[in-house]
Amino acid sequence: MNDACAFEPTLEAARARLDALRPEAYARTRNHLDGAVTRLSPYLTHGLLGLAEVLQTVTCRHNLDPAHRFVQELGWRAYFHHVWRHRGEAIFESLHEGPLPDAAYAPTLPEDIRRGATGVPVIDRAVRELYATGWLHNHARLWLASYVVHLRKVHWRAGADWLYAHLLDGDLASNHLSWQWVAGTGSHKPYLFNADNVARFAPPAWHSPGSVVDASYEALEAIARSARDVGGGRGEPIDEPVLYHRPPADCAVNPEPPAPGRWLVHAWSLGDPPPAGEPAPVWLAGFHRRWPWSERRWRFVWQRMRALGPAPYWVEQPLLAGCLCWDEPHAAPWLGGARCLPQPPAFDEPPAACASFTQYWRQTRPAHP
Repeated sequence: MNDACAFEPTLEAARARLDALRPEAYARTRNHLDGAVTRLSPYLTHGLLGLAEVLQTVTCRHNLDPAHRFVQELGWRAYFHHVWRHRGEAIFESLHEGPLPDAAYAPTLPEDIRRGATGVPVIDRAVRELYATGWLHNHARLWLASYVVHLRKVHWRAGADWLYAHLLDGDLASNHLSWQWVAGTGSHKPYLFNADNVARFAPPAWHSPGSVVDASYEALEAIARSARDVGGGRGEPIDEPVLYHRPPADCAVNPEPPAPGRWLVHAWSLGDPPPAGEPAPVWLAGFHRRWPWSERRWRFVWQRMRALGPAPYWVEQPLLAGCLCWDEPHAAPWLGGARCLPQPPAFDEPPAACASFTQYWRQTRPAHP
C-alpha cells in the first residue's frame, strides 16, 4: 500500500497530517490525483480531529482569509451536515427529480462495476484503489459516481451505499449528498466528465482514450438524459472485499452495557475524552445493522477505541441512559437516552435551511475567526 494512503488510527498521525497541510499548494493542485490534498477525512469523520479544530488551526497558522479555497472545502462538509439536520432521512431519497425519473435507473450495482471490470481504466483504477486503501481522491469519487449514474443508469442510492461501505472516511451526509449532487437530484444539472478531463488531472494509468468516456460533453449530456446504458464488463475482475455488520471475530467486544456516568467513545468521537470523563468505547448495534463496513474500517475504529478504554461495549438502545458523549448525527438515533453535548461549531449556522451550497456560503462564516 502506498504510504501516503495509509491511515494510522492515532492522534499523532492525525496531527501530523494537519501539520503537513499547505493551503496554497492545496488550492493550486487539489483537483489533481497526485495533488497536495490533505487526507484528513478519516480523522474528521471519526472525530480524532474536529472540523472547528482543523479550521481554527489552519486559518491561524497560515493566516487564511475566510474566502480561501481550503476554508470553503471545509464549508462543504459543514453544509452537507446542515442539510442532514434539516432534511433528516430525506437525504437518502432523491431531493428532487434528476435528468430522468428515479424509476429509469437500476436499483442494484452491476457486478462488473463492483469488481473493477468495466473496461474503462479510470473507473477500474478507482475501484481498485478504493478496495486497496479505503480512500479515494474526491475527483475520482466524482468520476466514479458520474459513470455509475449517467452512463450505466444505476440509481445514485445504490452507488452511494456501496461506496460508503468501503470508505474509511465514509460520512453519510457528505457521501450521499455528493452522489445526489453528481446525479442532479441535489443540484441543477448532472455532473459529467470525459477522457480529456481525466488526462488533465490523473496519472497516465488512469487515462481512458477510446473508452465510453472519450466523448464530447454534448454527447455525454445526451446519454445522461436518455435511457441508454453504455454497458461494461470488458476488464479483468477483482474480488470485492467482504462487508460486515459486526467487528471481526478477533476484535473483542463486551456484551454488557456501560455503567451510568461513563463518557461514551463512539465511532465518530475518537478524540481524547474530557479530563473528568471515564471512557467507555461503544459499538452502536442499531447503526451497524443498517450500515455495514469493510474490515479495514472496523479495525481502524477498534484500534483507536482500545487505545482509549476497555474492550468496546456492543450495545442496544435504550441502555445508555446516564452516560455522556459528544453529539453526532451518525450516532444520535442509537444513543438511547445518553446526554449528548454539542460540539464546537466550525461555521455559524444560518437561520433557516439553505437549498444550495451557494446560499449556505453567503449566510455563514467561520464561527471562530
